[in-house]
Amino acid sequence: MEIKLKKDKDYVYAKIDDTHTTEILMPNTVDNNDSEESIIIEALKNPINSEPLDKIAKKGEKIVIITSDITRPMKSKLVLPYIVQELKKANVDQSDITIVLALGSHRKHTEEEKMQLVGEEVYKTIKIVDSSMDDCKNFGTCKNGTPVDIFTPVAQADRIICLGNVEYHYFAGYSGGAKAIMPGVSSYAAIQANHSNMVKDGSYAGNLDTNPVRQDIDEVGKHIKIDFILNVLQSSDKKIVGAFAGHYIDAHRAACSALDLMYKVNIKEKADVVIVSPGGYPKDINIYQAQKALDNARHAVKDGGTIILCASCKEGFENDIFEKWMMTKTKEQMVKEIRENFVLGGHKAAAIAMTLMKSEIYMVTDYDKSTIEHIGFKYFDNLQDAVDRAMNKSGHSSRIIVMPAGGSTLPNYRDN
Repeated sequence: MEIKLKKDKDYVYAKIDDTHTTEILMPNTVDNNDSEESIIIEALKNPINSEPLDKIAKKGEKIVIITSDITRPMKSKLVLPYIVQELKKANVDQSDITIVLALGSHRKHTEEEKMQLVGEEVYKTIKIVDSSMDDCKNFGTCKNGTPVDIFTPVAQADRIICLGNVEYHYFAGYSGGAKAIMPGVSSYAAIQANHSNMVKDGSYAGNLDTNPVRQDIDEVGKHIKIDFILNVLQSSDKKIVGAFAGHYIDAHRAACSALDLMYKVNIKEKADVVIVSPGGYPKDINIYQAQKALDNARHAVKDGGTIILCASCKEGFENDIFEKWMMTKTKEQMVKEIRENFVLGGHKAAAIAMTLMKSEIYMVTDYDKSTIEHIGFKYFDNLQDAVDRAMNKSGHSSRIIVMPAGGSTLPNYRDN
């Protein structure tokens, strides 16, 4: 069998001997030709386990709309005008609406970035603020010990509306839902406590109910009322193909189920070798971005098996902290340190460390060989060479899984 994978802007090829069992995993086809606007409007008309937004909000109430910051793919510019329109139907005055950009622990936006995120019309007519980790009110503690510290303007609002994009998250299970609040508008201590759960059992992509990170996120709604959410799903070309509005748990779960139909692919058996590509440029522009595909691949590989990551990564690490952790710490140190003190950038390194603890990683890359080998990967500049090496290691009649769109394919295997 010949396989082809995208690396940077080109394809690379390799042949796999027919003595091996080879399975190609691809995300499912999305058939939704409705316009993005009509999808949003329909979701707002038919909220899940909730009154429509224009029946919830009341004139004179202080309304906060929380949406994602510039690091997230949420199409706030497209969605926000429809939310504002619903509030106007409820006779809410524009001066009583505040849009909070959920920074978590990320940097603040420039005014130009704010306008880019929300659109010029909304920017000119509605108050737009960045959240702050240093200005929060406490609402108690989650059962996992995480403090519920909420950005003061959100804490003081009469109504809270959360927007978000739902995709797989490698330790929170899924993005979206109450994640707009925890960690979106939480304190540093809350973010640290919540994210440090990433090393616990259950903290993996596609898992909800037994996921300690997601448990914190969902429990926030018991401490502070989330009145309404609108979550969207996007295809690989970033078109909105689904929208779910209403109750902060039920609408989010409906979005997660729809995401699973798109991107979760069942496998009957784990593989000796998983060959994965993030999908080419720009998803493989650096190691920080390519990590998502690597993490998805780890759900398909047997303990002691091999992952072949085909990713250009010609721009290196992207993040200075991520690079420092990868270059100066052992995998054991990374996991230990992220448990004790969550550090952005370090968290991606710790996730890679957890993958290295269960499998070898071969990397077909355009980046520097000595650096790749220093961080614990085996370097290859040719996909066929990497495949041949992995086949020799695993022996005859090995099981191979190939993931050409690794960034958007989640293998689903449960050992029953």
